[in-house]
Amino acid sequence: MSFLEINNVVKRFGSLDVLRGINLSVEEHQVVCLIGPSGCGKSTLLRCINGLEPISGGEIRILGDRVSGAGVDVDRLRRDVGIVFQSFNLFPHMTVLENICLAPRQVLKLSKEEAESRAIELLRRVQLEQKAKAFPDQLSGGQQQRVAIARALAMQPMLMLLDEITSALDPELVAEVLDLVRDLAAEGMTMLLATHEMGFAKEVSSKVCFLYQGVVHEEGSPERIFGDPTEDRTRGFLKSIIEAGRM
Repeated sequence: MSFLEINNVVKRFGSLDVLRGINLSVEEHQVVCLIGPSGCGKSTLLRCINGLEPISGGEIRILGDRVSGAGVDVDRLRRDVGIVFQSFNLFPHMTVLENICLAPRQVLKLSKEEAESRAIELLRRVQLEQKAKAFPDQLSGGQQQRVAIARALAMQPMLMLLDEITSALDPELVAEVLDLVRDLAAEGMTMLLATHEMGFAKEVSSKVCFLYQGVVHEEGSPERIFGDPTEDRTRGFLKSIIEAGRM
């Protein structure tokens, strides 16, 4: 039994099949990177795992328990599965500290002192302790994304989903966010990432999955996928990435 099992998952929006039978497994402490062209279903898959989008078919299981379909406790699912988006989604009227403390206080029922202690520890971890009382618009994009990751970690999730978390950042700010993800990977955090950062995917992932038209078209180790892909679609995608200077 894998930590995360995605079995023949389908997602339709009206007559459009965005996911057309996704099969994917993630082991505990693995870092699995989803790559592929825009519109292939990467972000939709992450949103389905977190319960933000109901699936149209198939099932998703975590540690053997079904976490998709009727009767699932979505609030509990989102306590266990954190998600960080390319847009930071921080509350602009709250300080950094308040943003991180909100969910642990409301969902986990931590006391103000417990929540703030956890938040300060996380801010120290992401090297933003000095920004605890700042508001989001006083931070750089990279700093806001690190706060968003700290906010997700404050719920102490079993699984982290990262959806193109560097896409909205200026190039000079990408490195500081990727450094944080490297640290989480080194600490054994189980993660599923959708990313266009091919060099990073090659470096940090345990497994790479190439999505194309709503299915996992090819998967394997980063060495094999980036060094010797077997499918024409995978080779064509990577060739276009190389020609664009993004790898």
